[in-house]
Amino acid sequence: MKKHIQFKSLSMLLLFGSTVLLQACAPMVVGGFVGGTMVVTDRRTSGTQLEDEGIEIKASSRIKEALNSKVHVNLVSYNRQVVVTGEASNERDVKYISEIVSQVENVKAVLNEVQVATFSTFSARSQDVLIQSKVKASLVDNKDIFASAFKVHAERGVIYLMGRVTQREADRAVEIARNVSGVQKVVKVFEIISENELKALLPTPGKTPAPNSK
Repeated sequence: MKKHIQFKSLSMLLLFGSTVLLQACAPMVVGGFVGGTMVVTDRRTSGTQLEDEGIEIKASSRIKEALNSKVHVNLVSYNRQVVVTGEASNERDVKYISEIVSQVENVKAVLNEVQVATFSTFSARSQDVLIQSKVKASLVDNKDIFASAFKVHAERGVIYLMGRVTQREADRAVEIARNVSGVQKVVKVFEIISENELKALLPTPGKTPAPNSK
């Protein structure tokens, strides 16, 4: 009886250890898969993706250095087009933000949506994260568009959609986003491409099938 108990305890310990190892490995596997997929399906060149990351880092750093706690901003760049949202205490700082971002290397255009208002609460920001996640999930669920072609940003219930997409894809994505609960408004920041340009960007037939059009 005692041996049986010891064997059972050892089995449970091994099972627990295996579970912990699997949980530790899972994020690395999933992260690698998602990262690999993004690189393959993103319609920007790998160089442009790196430039966008650099723009976000440099612009955020320069705004913080210049205005510190006087403003609260969120910044996202796609194909060198930058959307800035958040709050500032006065119009002068709002304009200054545009100047700072526009002077960052490789920036092609700036959409400054910063409002003169009190800083958003933690609760409001958490709600934006939730809404943003729901929009992304809804885009993934709809198989007639490539969800990875879009970049989604949320601020105060407003959804900003970015991407190099056809007019058909843009219209469909806006329709999907508008039907997500909590979305107050959808702002389009698209770079429209032709259907022929899209075909040229798609993987070779037989490797990765394109979604079916409805």
